[in-house]
Amino acid sequence: MESLCIRVPKKDGEKVRQKLIELGDIDKDLKLKSENEDLLIPVVMQVEGYGTEKADFEELKKEKPPAELLGFSPAYEQVGDIAIIDRYEPEARRVADVLLRQNKIRTVLQAETSISGEYRTRGLSILAGERKTETIYTENGCRYLIDLAKVYFTPRLATERLRVANQVHNGDLVVDMFAGVGPFSILIAKRFPRARVIAIDKNPDAIRYLGENVKLNKVNNIEIREGDAREEIKGLSGTDHIIMNLPHSGLEFLHAALGILKKGGIIHFYAIAHEDDLFDGLLKTIEEIAHGSNLRIIPVNKRVVRPYAPYQYNICIEFQVFQAVTWHEV
Repeated sequence: MESLCIRVPKKDGEKVRQKLIELGDIDKDLKLKSENEDLLIPVVMQVEGYGTEKADFEELKKEKPPAELLGFSPAYEQVGDIAIIDRYEPEARRVADVLLRQNKIRTVLQAETSISGEYRTRGLSILAGERKTETIYTENGCRYLIDLAKVYFTPRLATERLRVANQVHNGDLVVDMFAGVGPFSILIAKRFPRARVIAIDKNPDAIRYLGENVKLNKVNNIEIREGDAREEIKGLSGTDHIIMNLPHSGLEFLHAALGILKKGGIIHFYAIAHEDDLFDGLLKTIEEIAHGSNLRIIPVNKRVVRPYAPYQYNICIEFQVFQAVTWHEV
């Protein structure tokens, strides 16, 4: 089928594809096409900043979505070839049978517990398909080997991870204090090979998979540290970006993080907040902690990342940190 398209070098293909998805300009019914060293991306209209041409593309085969087959929208997420059904889904067996008929799903799990514990894992049971919990997941041009029963991971932060990565520059020092299997760290390291990334986690299984994923993505600018982040960052200084994706208890680590940030550096801080007070209460607490270290913060971004639970949201506050100005310095 003939379509308008954008021609880009393959090395820039994923970045451009993500941008076109965000703009709503990519034609989701057609398959991307390789041509020598270029990638041809089908689009539905002229896109500002890009030249367009016409080419023939293969149409993607459309499967009936689960909601159409079931008559309702099931609550599940997909990681690689594994689907995970919400633990409160009343028709889990029926949903599992339908999901297993989808081309890219080989195993269907059901969550038996919420995410909890020191390593932020959850209980899972196998409902249908292959008896496994390990899969390979692709996101933003990176591949991740993950065992969903042993490590914390959600695909729902894919856009968020790309947004944070786009703020980094070559030469930056980035500390990912709760790295898991590496979706923030590896994306940043791969996009910015002259950045230095320190990825920390205390879950030995997460550290093992992080090491495998570093090799899988062929990055060599990540330093992996296993242990409590407060201990593992001791001795660091001049950090440009600190990623604190520990939504339920990140405040416990903030004082330590403030001590390694350079003047004007940015902390990307994640939390769970009630809809009645999404940002103000948390910002006040962050300001108080910073003041205790004779520092001041300047918020640069506040955003809701995703719904988390009824009336609760996963949020991100990004702020720069500077030395506090005392009265005799004015």
